[in-house]
Amino acid sequence: MSKRDYYEVLEISKSASADEIKKAYRKMAIKFHPDKNPGDKEAEEKFKEAAEAYEILSDEQKRARYDQYGHAGVGGNGGFGGGGFGGGMNMEDIFSQFGDIFGGGGFGGFGGGGGRQQVKGSNLRIRIKLNLEEMVNGTQKTIKVKKMKMAEGATSKTCPTCGGSGVQMKVMNTMFGQMQTQTTCGTCQGIGKVADKIPAGANAQGLVKDEEEITINIPAGARDGIQLNVRGKGNDAPFGGVPGDLLVIVEEEVDKVIKREGDNLHQELYVSFAEAALGTKKEIPTVGGKVKITVDPGTQSGKILRLAGKGLPSIDSYGKGDMFIHINVWTPQKLTKEQKEFFENQMNSGEMVAEPSGKEKTFFDKVKDLFN
Repeated sequence: MSKRDYYEVLEISKSASADEIKKAYRKMAIKFHPDKNPGDKEAEEKFKEAAEAYEILSDEQKRARYDQYGHAGVGGNGGFGGGGFGGGMNMEDIFSQFGDIFGGGGFGGFGGGGGRQQVKGSNLRIRIKLNLEEMVNGTQKTIKVKKMKMAEGATSKTCPTCGGSGVQMKVMNTMFGQMQTQTTCGTCQGIGKVADKIPAGANAQGLVKDEEEITINIPAGARDGIQLNVRGKGNDAPFGGVPGDLLVIVEEEVDKVIKREGDNLHQELYVSFAEAALGTKKEIPTVGGKVKITVDPGTQSGKILRLAGKGLPSIDSYGKGDMFIHINVWTPQKLTKEQKEFFENQMNSGEMVAEPSGKEKTFFDKVKDLFN
């Protein structure tokens, strides 16, 4: 089933402010909270759906990617996020992340402070190189990642200090009498469990380094330096916690032929003197495949041809950049005896001389044209 639009989920407009988004999420979360709708699976799914929408729209960068690319840009359909929010987190996860929406209190024990915590594994960060075509059209990459995973046979037991609650109660004597405070358990760090059996080769938390093959979906329009988040593919957490995320940083491979300038692309095209004089057709590479262009008769060196829409998709709008072909007339450096005689005859007869018409564009005119 296709995902609903996040703005539709929270019943807000696409121009909604951060405060309006927060208020809308709080309204939906209260309406569909499981404590108010016991046993209602549909309400539970809507509660998770609202949390997923809020997670994206409350983050400026994620919201910008969503506005540009939809669910594919933030993971709803296997794009930036790699999996979607609601399906991978339970109620405790949601309230631990967004508990401030309810003033720190929450409902029915969710989102409260100082209780047993859901531990999360650490994130992994890798770099992946993409060529221009992959960045423009999107692609899928399968890579091997070394990560920490729970060792087979590792077990845990209830923390003997806190009894599994994740908290410790301390009583202090003050001038006003005894005061009781609740703090996170120092033995289990609030998890409620400690290691029991640790297999050989595993660390104190029962984790070992292993290799996993992971498929990453790269959406169209990715840019150098952009970070993609593949949820749940980072290091495992000890004792049944939530795995961390895999953060993928995109690096652009330098193309030998095509050069990038923002959303526009440039490449040099060399033609012979005869081709420039008589005109010709040339096949050139673009990020969308090879295309044929026409070089008109009498083309001068330095002429720039513009291929509209053959550049990169714009991050800030729905348009595309252009490709500019810079024509260079190649002057032969070695001539045969017959060729040399031909050019000498042409030069001596005055048939082939430089005669500018006055309509030729200067270098500054050509630069100016690039920005118009």
